[in-house]
Amino acid sequence: QVQLVQSGGGLVQAGDSVRLSCAASGRTISNYIMGWFRQAPGKEREFVARITQSGNIYYVDSVKGRFTISRDSARNTVYLQMNSLKPEDMAVYYCAVSWIGGTTVAAYSYWGQGTQVTVSS
Repeated sequence: QVQLVQSGGGLVQAGDSVRLSCAASGRTISNYIMGWFRQAPGKEREFVARITQSGNIYYVDSVKGRFTISRDSARNTVYLQMNSLKPEDMAVYYCAVSWIGGTTVAAYSYWGQGTQVTVSS
């Protein structure tokens, strides 16, 4: 079992930055692929970014150059730094753990509780 507890997020203005944290317990995150997803109202949950065990990183095109995923193995925590936020980034953000990777929801087995990011224009 892996427990993921998220923090961060909130209400920000367009152009602002915010950092999301995802603290894991039960397993060492550096042994797994960690991903971030988001879900806007009325839309399906979509992939945002992932970091593999070896540190390879992949982003969805819409956040490239603005978002940064990182991992602190000592804290067993993964982060999502979001800069230059846009109204279309507004969503509930989720961290998740995968053994196989990829960009689909089904590939991820454990999920954080979600954290709201609201971007005002």
